[in-house]
Amino acid sequence: MKIVSLFSGAGGMDLGFIQAGHEVIWANDIYEKAVDTYKQNIGDHIVSVDIKDVSSEDIPECDMVIGGFPCQGFSVANMNRSVEDERNKLYLEMLRVIKSKQPKYFVAENVKGILSLAKGKVKDMIISDFEEAGYKVTCNLVNAADYGVPQLRQRVFFIGVHKELDEPIQFPEPTHAEPPSNVLLGLKEWVTIGEALKDIPEPEEAPEIPNHEYTKYKLRFNGYLGHREINSNRPAPTITARGDSKGGVVIIHHPNNHRRLSVREAAIVQSFPLDFVFSGSKTDGYRQIGNAVPPLLAYNIAKSFPV
Repeated sequence: MKIVSLFSGAGGMDLGFIQAGHEVIWANDIYEKAVDTYKQNIGDHIVSVDIKDVSSEDIPECDMVIGGFPCQGFSVANMNRSVEDERNKLYLEMLRVIKSKQPKYFVAENVKGILSLAKGKVKDMIISDFEEAGYKVTCNLVNAADYGVPQLRQRVFFIGVHKELDEPIQFPEPTHAEPPSNVLLGLKEWVTIGEALKDIPEPEEAPEIPNHEYTKYKLRFNGYLGHREINSNRPAPTITARGDSKGGVVIIHHPNNHRRLSVREAAIVQSFPLDFVFSGSKTDGYRQIGNAVPPLLAYNIAKSFPV
């Protein structure tokens, strides 16, 4: 299907849909370094401009609209989150495009915190808005680890099917599970961070690996986000985009707990391929990766739709 991608970032979600056989014909993001990355790895069909300044008429007709609208205002990590947060309203831009283009389907991604914001009223409002636009909407909370991503990353997906289509979209069944329950379910074991990174040499030993550089922010082991001891026999904690100007405060530890992850290692934990190169500084790379939808998770969701 022909896809329009909003809030595309470096293109993690787009990459997964492309790998599943779909075609992204137009994409948009305001973060220039992410747009550079997208152009270098995926294509020149991305436009770097605030979506609020793009007329619906300038966006091509499509079969599907996808996007992870900015989530800072929704995140449970933001203790000052509010229904009135301007960033919460950016989903209205996605709604505007969907109303105008009337695609067959849409997929919108966000953080788990959106489910509890205003005691669920924000989630209900979003679903109601999309229903009024002409769609049957389902809302699913998923863990990326259940689809082979070596990371415990919970995210919410809103999936819409145009009311004129008499075909329900079956959300993909998990392919992996936590052992030993995976045996009972007939699924593969979760992929651990130790397994995912076992063949990646130290950055000093492999300067030829792109983006294989890491923050020198000192290690801490106080239990807080970014300062926890990593269990190499489990999927990684969530890769986040939060951090200070040095790019290191919440970059998680390497599974050997001797340093923090390199940009390349964080990308691997997010299921980006080794040849996917990120533009900009270390901080830019960490930010792009933390904001991305894991391509492998997006691929599994994309397989739910007809090609």
